[in-house]
This record gives sequence, structure tokens and C-alpha cells, in this order.
Amino acid sequence: MFAQLTELLSRAPRPRILVVGDVMLDRYLWCDVDRISPEAPIPVLKVARQEHRLGGAGSVTAMLAALGAKVRLASVVGGDRDGQIVRDLLEGIGVDGRTLLVAEDRETTVKERLLGRTHSRHPQQVVRVDREQSKPVAERLAGQLIELIRGQMEGVSLILVSDYAKGICTGRFISYLVELATEGGVPVVADPAIGVDYSRYRGCACVTPNRSEAAAALDTAITTPDEGLEAARRMLRFGVESAMVTLDRDGMAWADVHGGGGLFPVIHRREVYDITGAGDMVLSALGYCLAAGADWRIAVELANLAGGLEVERLGVVPVTRRELLAALSQEGHSTGQKILDMGQLQAELRRRRDLGQQVVMTNGCFDLLHPGHVASLQAARNQGDLLVVGLNSDHSVGKIKGPGHPIVDQRGRAEMLAALACVDYVVLFDEASVTTLVEQILPDVLVKSDQYATEEVVGHEIVEQNGGRVVCVPMRESYSTSALMEKIRSSN
Repeated sequence: MFAQLTELLSRAPRPRILVVGDVMLDRYLWCDVDRISPEAPIPVLKVARQEHRLGGAGSVTAMLAALGAKVRLASVVGGDRDGQIVRDLLEGIGVDGRTLLVAEDRETTVKERLLGRTHSRHPQQVVRVDREQSKPVAERLAGQLIELIRGQMEGVSLILVSDYAKGICTGRFISYLVELATEGGVPVVADPAIGVDYSRYRGCACVTPNRSEAAAALDTAITTPDEGLEAARRMLRFGVESAMVTLDRDGMAWADVHGGGGLFPVIHRREVYDITGAGDMVLSALGYCLAAGADWRIAVELANLAGGLEVERLGVVPVTRRELLAALSQEGHSTGQKILDMGQLQAELRRRRDLGQQVVMTNGCFDLLHPGHVASLQAARNQGDLLVVGLNSDHSVGKIKGPGHPIVDQRGRAEMLAALACVDYVVLFDEASVTTLVEQILPDVLVKSDQYATEEVVGHEIVEQNGGRVVCVPMRESYSTSALMEKIRSSN
């Protein structure tokens, strides 16, 4: 699964996606709290800075842009200052505003969040103030929006509906949208609003409610993953082709009209810092994958991962394609998956270089791994995007260090190195000299400890002739394998 997701993101598809729904403006007031008010037992918030971000359907649009999609937003904003800020933010991320209508008689939905912090600690949301108008947009304006969408359908791979019940997706609007999309063979995926009649989504390829939204729509409780899967199956009665229920810590449940589906546990349990924007990120990642040609299971897996990354952030912050690839690399690299032979390693390095990543290499015996080794490896990793460690085999260690070495066999040494977060790949080599390995890897950066001069580093000519560089990092002198072995001998 990790390989398929990585391949999908690595081949850099740029699908054309249309987002339709309720756009909002998120305003953040970052405040310091130094005292309690003398007027009431409440904190006094001193505004340090103000920030604007796209919210609602605008958030989905920004997230798709961060993933690399060609995206357009069809929505309505008010003819006010906040509506202009929304248009400016969209222009800032390269989104064409031709399908964004202005209604002079409406106010733009604004969610203003006040975030307070004390003594430079992490800020916490103190209060949210909403200014909105949720009455349906005028019928004339809704018809005009549908006609604008009709004119922008060429080349569109998918339509995402971000319904926040703020007036865009009311009446027969989604029905008209689905009919229009069906004519062009374009699927529609909708993130439903809470408390609405789900029959409005009839004909959609998928709906993506969260646990509480699905429970409200079905008038039931969803407390276990199995109940989530049953809810996804029951959602099909609304006339949709599939349903995906997000279950926060329990992952996701997905089912379709053909009897497919299942549970998708979270890939990695994460600290939940802020759930704001998680649903938007799930919809964006799911839509991106489907538009790029992935099957449903792969799309749900990536949405699962992306939603998990989003809840680790404060507020609505798009997860980029690069960040997803980095997370996939970390999740997919268990200790065993980091230890590769040369053929596997070269395939991985080709993929990573295609993403513009710099390869760092270091090498050694790493017998009796100690804090000095770890510090050097961490310093090496900081020189580029990934670190390859060339590890002397037992045979070559014996030739270099003599009888009695190594203390730990090559498999054990490889597994200890692979367990370090700063190490991306480990490859064994059998020669006493690392020259052949350097020739095979051709790193962008070759790292050794500063006990060597650059011209003494084996392989430095190869790297420099290939346009790379050699870096000598500090070695912690208080640690050495020889000193550790002498201490062990003297203690017996």
C-alpha cells in the first residue's frame, strides 16, 4: 500500500478538479494572555497579529492546490471587504476566480478565532465568533452559478462538493450539478453538512460524513468501527454509489453499492492538536487520488493519512504533497524495510531524486553503537533530504579491525541503525574500502567525522567530480567504540 501511494504522488499528476460549495473566510487573532481582567474572571487577550485563511470550500481548494491539482472554485461571496479578501487569497494560490460570484445583498461567512497563549507556550483557541448568512442564495444566482460551471467542465476529472449549509447547496442545486456532471461522465463526491436531508446528495459517487454527521443522518449511535462500517452501508440508501465515514481515532469505514468496502484503521496514532480542517483535508486527499486515477481503496488510505497529519496542526493548514511523501516514507520504513540490497536501494534513490531530494551518505562499522555515532548520524541527516548508511559487513569489519570483531553481527548492527529516525536506508558492503559503494550511490553529500580532512575521506574525488560535496561533522570525543570495549574489559 505504501508503495502504491508513493508511486501515485511521485508521478506528479495534476488532475483538474472543480470545488463547489460554501466558501468562508477564517480570521485568526493571535493573542498573548498576561493577566486576568479586573472586571471579570476572564483572561485579557492582547492581539499580537491577525491572519486570514480560506475556509470551507475555500479550504478544500487551497488543500488541493497544495497537493498539486489544477483547481477551480465555484461559489458565492458577499460584496463586502471580507469577500474581497477571499478573492485575494484565491488569487494568491493561483486559483482562477471566474466561477466565484459576488452577491451584493449577502455578507461573506467569517469565522473569527481568538487564540491565546501565556509565556510563549502553544496557543489555544479561546473563543470563536461567527458572522454568517445561511439563507439560500437567490434562485437567479444559483442558476447563474450552474451555467458558469457548465462552461468550465471541459477537462474536469472530478467535482468535490463542500456543503456547510450556508446557502449554496440548497433546493435542487446539487441535483442540477449531478445531472450536469453525469452528462460529462464526471463523478461528484460530497462532504455533507450536518443535520440536512441526505437525499440532496442522490447520484453522488460518494459522501464523506464524519462520525457525528453520519450518526445524525441515520439517527443512530456510532461508537465502534463495526458500527461505522454498518453506517457506511446504510448511507447507500440515500442513492449514493459509496459512502465513507471518518471515525477519528478509529480510522475510516467505506462501503459501495457493489458490496465492496471495509475498515481502514489509522496508519499511525497521532497527537490531536486541533481537529479544525480535518474533514476538508480528507475530502481533498480523497478527491485528488480519485481524480489522479487511483482506485477507491488507495484513495481512502491516503485520505486517512492526510486527515491524521492535519489534526497535528493548529487551524486549517494545507498538507502538501511533499509532506505526504515524507510521511509515507516514514510510515513505510519499518526497520526491515530500511535495510536494502543495492538493487532495491538504487530504485529508491531514483524515486527520491525524481522528487528533487538530495542524497546524503556516510559509512562505517558502527560496532557497539553509542551516543557519538547517533550525534554524527543526526548531523549527517541535516545535510540533505535522506541519509544512506553504508555498513561494513562482518567480513569487512574483520579485515579492518582484526580478530574478535565485530562484537555485534551485521544483522544486529543494521537493525540498530535502521531503528534511528535520522537513518533512511542501510546497505551492507563487503569490501574493506567504501570506494565501490560511493561509485554506486553517487551521493550529493558524503559525510564523515571531522577527525578526517576532506582530502582524506575515501571517495571524495568521486563525489566532487559528480558535482557533490564532502562534509566533515564534529565527533563527540567523550565516546568511542575502543573506549567502551576497554571499559568493559576492565570491569571484568
